[in-house]
Order: sequence, then C-alpha cells, then structure tokens
Amino acid sequence: MAQPMYQQIAEDLRKQIESGALGRGSQLPTELELRERYKASRNTIRDAIKRLTGQGLVETRPGQGTFVTVKVDPFVTVLTADPGSGFGGGEGATYLSQVSAEHRKPFATTPKVEVQTPPRVITGRLRVPPATQVVSRHQERYIDDIPWSLQTSFYPMEFVTRGATRLLMAEDIAEGTVRYLAETIGLRQIGYRDWITARAPDDNEQKFFGISHASTVFEIFRTAFDQTKTPMRVTVTVFPADRNQFIVNVGDGLPDPRYDEDSGEPG
Repeated sequence: MAQPMYQQIAEDLRKQIESGALGRGSQLPTELELRERYKASRNTIRDAIKRLTGQGLVETRPGQGTFVTVKVDPFVTVLTADPGSGFGGGEGATYLSQVSAEHRKPFATTPKVEVQTPPRVITGRLRVPPATQVVSRHQERYIDDIPWSLQTSFYPMEFVTRGATRLLMAEDIAEGTVRYLAETIGLRQIGYRDWITARAPDDNEQKFFGISHASTVFEIFRTAFDQTKTPMRVTVTVFPADRNQFIVNVGDGLPDPRYDEDSGEPG
C-alpha cells in the first residue's frame, strides 16, 4: 500500500536534510512553495511539517517560518566555584578557559555598556533602592560559532565614583572584574549564590539563539558578595536548554565532573 501523501513529502524533505541539500539552520520553502512543488493541499503540507517536527528535524518559528534544526554537542558548565580562584563557571575568563579546555572555540562580543535603572529583580538582589542607577555590561557568547548564551552583569554606580572607572569602558577587562574591583577599590569577592530558573524565551532570545517560542531557556541569577557579605554584582546569564548542561559539585576530592562515575562515559 502506498504511503499517504504527507508521509511521502516528509520523507523527501528528510532525505534532503540528511543529504545536506537543506542545511542545518536553513529555512524550508514556504507553505505555498511546498504546495506548488508537491501539488498538495495546505493540510497535507502541514501534516508533513508536523511529522518532521515530531522527528526533531525542523522547527517552526512564529512570524519567521520553518527551519531545519541545528544539532549541537551540549556544553557542560560547572557552576561550582573553583577551589583555587573562587571564580564561578559560566562567566568571564572562566567561561573562556572552560570552553577552550574542551577543545572547542569560545567567542564573546565586545561588552555593551549602559548606565540604567534596572528592573526590581536586579535592584532587589543588589539590595539597593528601586530607582538606583547601575552599570550594566552585556555580551553575546558563542561556542564553535553557534550562539550559546547571553550574559549581563550589573554593578552599583558607586563603584565608578569610588574609582572603578573601567566598568564604563566598552572593552574587556582582561584580568576580570572580580580582580579589577579588588585591586582598584578593595572589594574582595568571598562567594556567590546562583538562582536558576527555567522559562520560555522572549522574542530577542528566539532570534539570537534560533529557537522557537516553545523552547526553554535557563536563566541564572548569580549574586556575588564582598568581604562584608554585601552584594557587589548580579550577573544574569540566559542559556538555551538544547545546548547547555550544568554541574554543581558538593564536597572535596571529587572525580572529573565531565564523566559519569558508573559508566566512565561523558555525562
């Protein structure tokens, strides 16, 4: 018995995807173009696309079209602070070194710097009045040329008036802001708290990561504390769930977290 028409169309498109004729991340022809190409009805084309979506081969983005999914090798971020440096994974130089250690290529854009009144979720974590202005430093980050995360750090404006003027410069702080603040104004980071949430991506995140509105992103609010146990910065990082995994270590002398203890295979 012959396959239903929608299955035949889905199979033909699947072969084009697997052969590379339809490259990863590329946009499929429009519904009208597919109807004309296959001499099929609207419902038949939609059923074919639904079949491909169920197979994880394509995804539909509202207002944009249907795209071939990009299969990526997830990156595992160790969120626990490094015992030696006290710096946490997933940000700054630590992020770059962790990615490079996995023989993958990290890249971060030049920081976009703004002076702004942030939302209450930030001022609350910084423990400053709601109308307080802060300095924000935002970067887009990539691994192997694939959009991987969005990160924004917020610092009280008083740090600038006390002498930490490089926070206002749209350039990388090579030694890292933690060390810079310690050397410049005597603020020493003694620890941090990560607050992890999961939510649907907003329009900007959908576009940057190339994901649909039905996808999930992790949003990590990292609040760092100085030697007086006062919040000194809040770093917000957004990670799409399809390409990120996380590890939190508890205890000393643990084996390499990249491997599962039972199987010896990457976790």
